[in-house]
This record gives sequence, C-alpha cells and structure tokens, in this order.
Amino acid sequence: MSVFSISQEKKTLKIERTAIAPKIDGILNDEAWKNAEIATDFISFQPEIGLKAKNNERTEVRMTYDNQAIYISAYLYDDPELIMRQFTNRDDFGQSDFFLVVINPNNDAQNDTTFFVFSSGTQADAIVNPTIGEDFGWNAVWDSAVKINDDGWSVEMKIPYRALRFADEEEPTWGIQFHREFRRTRARYTWNALDPTQGNPGLYHGELKGLKNIKPPVRLNLYPFTTGIASSFDGEKETDLNFGMDLKYGITDNFTLDATLVPDFSQVGFDNLELNLGPFEQTFAEQRQFFTEGVDLFSKGGLFFSRRIGNAPVGQVDLAENESLNRPNTTKVLNAIKVSGRTKSGLGIGILNAITEKTSATVTNDDDNDAILREEVVEPLTNYNVLAIDQQYNGNSSISIINTNVLREGGFRDANATALVSNFQNKRNTFRIDTEARLSHVNFQNDPAETGFSSFFFIGKTHGNFRYSFDHSFADTKYNINDLGLNLRNNLNNFGADWSYEIFEPTEKLNRYRINGFINYERLANPNTFTGLSTGINYFAIAKRTLDAYGFNFRARPGKQYNYFESRDGRPFIFENFARIGGFISTNYNKPFAYDIRASAAAIFENGRDFTSINLELEPRYRFNDHFLLVYSIDYSKRKGERGFATRENDETIFGERDRRRLTNTITANYTFNPLHTLTLNFRHNWDTVDYDYDLFTLLDTGRLTTESGFNLDNVSDDPNVNFSTWNVDLSYSWQFAPGSFLTALYRNQLFNVNDNAFDTFSSSLDNLFQQPALHQLSLRLQYFIDFNGIKSIFNKSNTGS
Repeated sequence: MSVFSISQEKKTLKIERTAIAPKIDGILNDEAWKNAEIATDFISFQPEIGLKAKNNERTEVRMTYDNQAIYISAYLYDDPELIMRQFTNRDDFGQSDFFLVVINPNNDAQNDTTFFVFSSGTQADAIVNPTIGEDFGWNAVWDSAVKINDDGWSVEMKIPYRALRFADEEEPTWGIQFHREFRRTRARYTWNALDPTQGNPGLYHGELKGLKNIKPPVRLNLYPFTTGIASSFDGEKETDLNFGMDLKYGITDNFTLDATLVPDFSQVGFDNLELNLGPFEQTFAEQRQFFTEGVDLFSKGGLFFSRRIGNAPVGQVDLAENESLNRPNTTKVLNAIKVSGRTKSGLGIGILNAITEKTSATVTNDDDNDAILREEVVEPLTNYNVLAIDQQYNGNSSISIINTNVLREGGFRDANATALVSNFQNKRNTFRIDTEARLSHVNFQNDPAETGFSSFFFIGKTHGNFRYSFDHSFADTKYNINDLGLNLRNNLNNFGADWSYEIFEPTEKLNRYRINGFINYERLANPNTFTGLSTGINYFAIAKRTLDAYGFNFRARPGKQYNYFESRDGRPFIFENFARIGGFISTNYNKPFAYDIRASAAAIFENGRDFTSINLELEPRYRFNDHFLLVYSIDYSKRKGERGFATRENDETIFGERDRRRLTNTITANYTFNPLHTLTLNFRHNWDTVDYDYDLFTLLDTGRLTTESGFNLDNVSDDPNVNFSTWNVDLSYSWQFAPGSFLTALYRNQLFNVNDNAFDTFSSSLDNLFQQPALHQLSLRLQYFIDFNGIKSIFNKSNTGS
C-alpha cells in the first residue's frame, strides 16, 4: 500500500469523559487512563517515509476530557540513555526529543492549534495555517509534566478549553494528530500517516470522536502587570513605575478580543542597529508580544507592518539657519486592541486598532548653547486600524480582503490601503495560484492626494520532487503603504521563474538535499524600461551519518544593471556583471561542541572597476550540559571599490568610491535551571567603517560617473567618511512562579558612537565608544495571570460550602 493511500485513510480515536481528572505529574497511573482507547502504530515521514516505529520506540497516546479541559497522556518508549533533553526557554526547541499534539476543533485542515512538550519539560505552542506556517508568537496557558522512566519517558497534558476556539456542538468531530521526534536522528513520526511530498500537514489529521456536550467557557483572562525602571544616562538619572494590564476575552465561541491597556514595552529585546548606506529605510523585526501574537489574519496582503505603530514621528518642521531639531525616536502607544477569530464555516475576521499620543520635538538654538526655543508637534494623536476578512474553502484555499487606515489629528497626512488576495490550491494539491491586487491612498492635506496600485501573481507546481513556478510583481510610482505597511520601493514591473528539485527520502549518503534556481527580469513601471536581470542557484543538504548540513549559493547580474534608486533623484546608476558565490557548513547541534561557518565572495567585472567583497562568519557553540549553552559569533566583511551615494552638494548628487569594513561580535548565553527559571545574556558589538577615495563623482544623465566636476573630500560640506559603533548588553532573569505568571529582571547597557574617523583601528574605535555616555537601565516586571473561570470556581465552592 502506498504512503499516499495510507494518508487518505483517516484514523479515528474515541474519547470518553472522565469523572475524576488525572493529576498532571507525568505518572500515568490515574484511573482516567485505564480504559482509554490507545492511539499507536506511528508512521515516519522524515527522513524516511512510511516506516512503522520499532516496538521498543513505539508511542502510546490516550485522551480523556471533562467540563474544563482535554487531557492527554503519552508513553514514549525508548532507551533513557539516548533521550536528548536540553533545558531551554519556552518555544525554544533546543536539542530535545518532543511530543506534539495538534488539535483542530473545526476539522478544516487549515487552522491548527499545536502543543509541544519536550523531554526536558519545556513547553511550546503555536497556531498553524497554510498561509503563515507556524506562529510561535501565540502563547496559551496550559499544564504539562514529564517523567523519565526505565523504558522511555511519559507525558501528561491538560489543555483547558479557554486555550481553544470551538463552537457549541452536541457531538463534535475534531481534527487530531500526534507527532513524535527523536532528536538524535531527527526522525519524526505521526499517528495518522503524513505525505510530505504533497499538500499541507493539516490534510493528514485523524479524527477525534466521542466528545459530548462540552461548552465553550467564558474566555476571560487578565494579565495585570507592573514595571519598575531605574536608568542613568550622561549624568541624568530617572526612575519610573508603570502599571497596566493585558486581557483576552472570548466575545463568542470563536472570536477573541485582545487588549493592552497602558502598554509597557520596556523589556523588549534590542534592535540590531547597523550602518545604512542604502536608499531604503532600515527596518527591524517586531518584538512586542501584543503585535507578534495571533496576527496571522493581519499579515495577509502585505499591508501591515506593526513597527509603524509607535515608530518615529513623521511630521516635518521648518527650521531657521541657526536652529536644530531634537526629534524623538518613538511615539508612545496609549492602547491597542485586536479582535480575531474564525467561524466553523471558515470565515475569518480580524480587527486591530491602536492609538498613539501626540508627540513634540524640541527646537534648539545652535548659537546659544542649544537653548530651547520652542516645541513643535511632529506626530499628532494618531489612530491605526486594520480590517481583515478571509474565507477559507476546499481545506487548502482562501480569498481575503484587507484594509489599513491611518488617521492623524489636524493637518497631518492620512493614509488608506486595501488588498484583495486569493490563494487557490487545487483539490489534488498539485498546483497553486496566488493573486494579489492592492490600492494605496495618501492624503497629504496641503498637497494633492496620491492613489497607487500594486499587484502580484504566482502560479506553481506544488507536489513531487521537481517543482517550478512563475510570478509577476507590479507597483506604480504612487503606490505607498508606508504609513502602516512596509514597502521599500515602488515603480517596478518584474517577472520571475523558479525551479527546485528535492528528495524526501534518504539516499546512501544524504538524509535530504534540495537544489533550486531562479531568474528575474526587472523593469520600471514608469518609464517602462529595463533595469536588470538576476539569476541564482542554491544547494542544501544534510548528511545521513553525521547530520551535518552544508550548501552553496551563486548569484549573478549579467550585463548592464540600471539602479534608479541609489542616486536619490530618480536618475539611473549603471554597473555591470556582478557575481557572488558563497557556502556554509553547520555541524550537528546534538554534539556538545558544534559550529557554523558561512563565507562568500563577490566581484564586479566591468572596465574601470575594481570591486571585490568578502564575508566570513564563524559561530561556534558549546553546550556545557543540558542547562548551559554558550554561542559566540564573529562576522567580518570587507568591500573594496564599492561605488554609491556619498552626499549632496548644492542640490547635486555626489557619488564616491569607498572601502568598507564591518565587524560584528555577538554572544548569547542561556542557563536554564528548569523550565520555570532562566538566566539569559545577549551581547552585540557592531563596528563599521566607510573610507571614501579623495576624488568624488557626479552622476551623468547617461548613468555613468565622472570626476570632471572637481568634487573631492576637501570641498564638500559634509565628510562622507564614517566610523560607526554600537554596543548592547541585555542580562535577564525570568521566573515563571505560577501558570502564565512571570517575574522578570533585566539589566540593559547601551553605547553608540558615530564620527568620520574612518582610519581608526578597531581598538581605538572601541576606546572612543567607551568614552561616550552609556545607558544603564535596570527594570523589574511582575505579570500575573488571572483566569475568570478559576475565580468563578472559587466563589462557587464558597457558596456551596455556605
């Protein structure tokens, strides 16, 4: 019987109600488990497909339920000496075996809730759908326990109904799946067989039957918190005490309201700031939990970039000749809410709203010791809105409409954007078609409004070893979603083709490998002109015996390339025949000592150019024991003969040829005492120098550069040479003292320096950095989880007792 036909025969597990809930301690001697039906006969899907688990590595799962929760027990047979169990933070897989439960109350193959328990006792959870994959930003509060035994390990789990979204049905049928991974071999097994060559994993769930008259609970969870902060910078000391609350409320069986009232983001991680010489803005990943958790609906269409909320102010200020503006880097988020959910028929609705406060900048007098002259509003009271409606169908497809809207008080710009998105997969899961159409509208108030358009089309083969696809991207010159989205550039009309070949079962020497290539033909939308051609190839493989991963990549831009953005004035800058080759090796992290090496080299083959580039990154890691992991990374790059924008002089764009050195050192250390106590160190030092040649260029209308204008480093107003340094240290201790409740202490140290001493050595640059004012900040945050159902049960017991 083929694997694919096995996967189509859905297994069924019958669950029965228990009168006495099992004790969650990892010991499977509770009465509830004695007569429960067993889910077993797990089948592998990686690296081999379709192998039945050995008897001494079998898995036996049981389930039961009551009015409060679903309960799961699993006995995972194995040699206890071979079980890997590294202690890590929540949602960090580390080097541990794990057991995974996938629950889909709608049984729609698209909207899964996953709960992981690792052999170390650490938990992870995520929401999963074919559009976004796994979203580990989602966190629920649930119980689990693990015990290592003589012949394996055992797991018990309690998943309260408040962690799930389901309709009120008399006898529902839920989608269910169990996974098990042996970390030492990376072997993965599932209860209902899964075919990795075709379709999304949700199509291969089994079914859970026997649930009767379970009622969706009142889903009201409160997370009150307080944060105390003490900081010092440049001789000034500040203290602050904040109080706030996050809450989750189940409006209906399937829709939840999330709100953060008086939000506090003081303990989010630092951004990896780098020197940006390019024409596009530098962006960073979202780290604020409210904006990372459960935002899958809002991500459709590519219109929503949550870092815009609370970002730097957008307003401009007219300054006199002797005036300077001290502009804040952020605006304060006053509150934010989101409502999201999905009906049993597959209709998903998401609404997000956030408000930021009015923000002013200080205008100072350069001729009077920076005396304050006045305050200027640079960001008024602002309201951000996102609306997403998504209808799923066929178990693998969806159609969506998304709208974003930014309203600023007074005469500041407003913005609106809308996208219509279709993701279609045929029933056989052999090909996919994605289409997107987007409109943007920006009201500049004092200038004419602008409406822009963008589109995307993709069609591709999605099954088998060999796959291919074609795509087209378009954006006109007025397409602008950057008030609440992220669009680094517009004015494009690009065509692409991709292909790949991969194996899903091991060969004699490899567990897996994948090779893929692409070619992109690029044009402007207006004027309709050619801008460039790019092509590339990638190879990735995992060795069968050692489990080491390695690969290489090649990129090329043959012929003339026309960069219309580097000049900042719309004229093209031409370069020719760029090529880059790179590779990597990543040794098996199962070993106490492992390392990653990444390297690349690039060059431009053009008359009159001598551009070369090298990059080398070394990342050794050592796991002292199952509690302590240390990772060090050093990343060095050198670019010689690079040409790009340098400055502006008398409204003239000035280019320069430059040499650039960059060195980044990072250290990450984690000591996890147990799944509830973790000590973490994050350190990063980034050093970057840019040294321009003495003679500078101007850009001709032909796209070529010339030195005939006579500009050099001595006669331009601003020296373009740069020496850039940043230093960040975060040392934190986290204690989960009760379910969903945390006490977190964080010490933060930051330094920053930028000047034009491009010739300084690393050591002298570091000395200069240490002479700068340093930020020292200590914060203590207490968050407590309150479940309304728990409060209600206490009162019910009190009333019964009285």
